[in-house]
Amino acid sequence: MFRSMDDFYEVWKDEAKGTQQVLESLTDESLHQEFTAGYRTLGRLGWHLATTLEEMVSLTGLQFSGADFSKPVPDTAEEIAEAYRFTNQSMITAMKENWTDETLDEEHDLYGETWTVATLLKVLLLHQVHHRAQMTVLMRQAGLKVPGLYGPAKEEWAAMGAEPPNV
Repeated sequence: MFRSMDDFYEVWKDEAKGTQQVLESLTDESLHQEFTAGYRTLGRLGWHLATTLEEMVSLTGLQFSGADFSKPVPDTAEEIAEAYRFTNQSMITAMKENWTDETLDEEHDLYGETWTVATLLKVLLLHQVHHRAQMTVLMRQAGLKVPGLYGPAKEEWAAMGAEPPNV
């Protein structure tokens, strides 16, 4: 999927921006929204995204400052959004300072399997998209507006004076 680090940075920039938008759309009250009892709450999913960057990427040996996954979910949406922003910036800085295109072929033991760094980056990206999608459903259940990530959201269509496509 990624043949160069620039390929990753180009895709990640937009995806991280979308994740940041979702996190910044949360409210403190919405953090406890869950699909059903016993499943991750909206706050837990947001914190998971903020902390997974450091947790997953550090398994390659790359070190950078990031949100600590062993800490409990913060009480405010702002803390979660800021933790993601900080961790993402730290991760990208560390990658740019330490990784080259050749790094993509390096193999590491991750979660009991051998992954190349390129595989890790693909999984990191898809993991983020997966949980962000879960979050948008919970956001709707919590009565929040969902930012349009791959095109206008329902409210954005309405603001343009248009009906969303019926697909």
